[in-house]
Amino acid sequence: MHPKKPFSQACDNNKGPILDTLRQVFTAPTTVLEIGTGTGQHAVHFATHLPHLYWQTSDHPNHYQLCQPWLIDAGLPNIGNPIALNVSQEPWPLMEFSGVFSANTAHIMAWHEVEAMFAGVGRGLADSAVPENEERGQFCLYGPFKYNGDFTSASNQSFDQHLRSHAAHMGIRNIESLIELAQSHGMVLAQDRTMPANNQLLVWRTTTEPEAL
Repeated sequence: MHPKKPFSQACDNNKGPILDTLRQVFTAPTTVLEIGTGTGQHAVHFATHLPHLYWQTSDHPNHYQLCQPWLIDAGLPNIGNPIALNVSQEPWPLMEFSGVFSANTAHIMAWHEVEAMFAGVGRGLADSAVPENEERGQFCLYGPFKYNGDFTSASNQSFDQHLRSHAAHMGIRNIESLIELAQSHGMVLAQDRTMPANNQLLVWRTTTEPEAL
């Protein structure tokens, strides 16, 4: 084992429930772009158990190499070396992907970055979408969200206050705002799955026709 592997307890706790959903979403061989790979624990776990996927890691240019110890230690052939990805800078440094996964990023990013992430995901999935195959062109977004402006738990409300005290641009997002944003980039909410610790896993899929806002 690499002596300096970073570790996230949250990743270790939620990797099993997330994998259960990813097994059902990404059933066909495809390239999945992970936005915000972080420590690399998710990437290694999912690539290990979903060998039919090519898992392309990425993170912000300031810390995209953080995951390398986990990737090197695992030595898996279906994980791509991390890409430095600033979602707000176009074009994105990736040739092609037909699936996307991102965990605990929407409440860390500023809202304009969330908008840029959805725009980039929408473009990438639209370019690779296969209309007759709904298994392609899907975006899995994990984290805490608000519904009708309300937190799903007292702990999420406390977490939101903690985020905003740390940086004003952070905060738990309203799912209605994300639904509207996704629609503007050719995606609709196909699944909303309840996860442990008051989190959700949202599955967006590309549409063949733009939806009216």
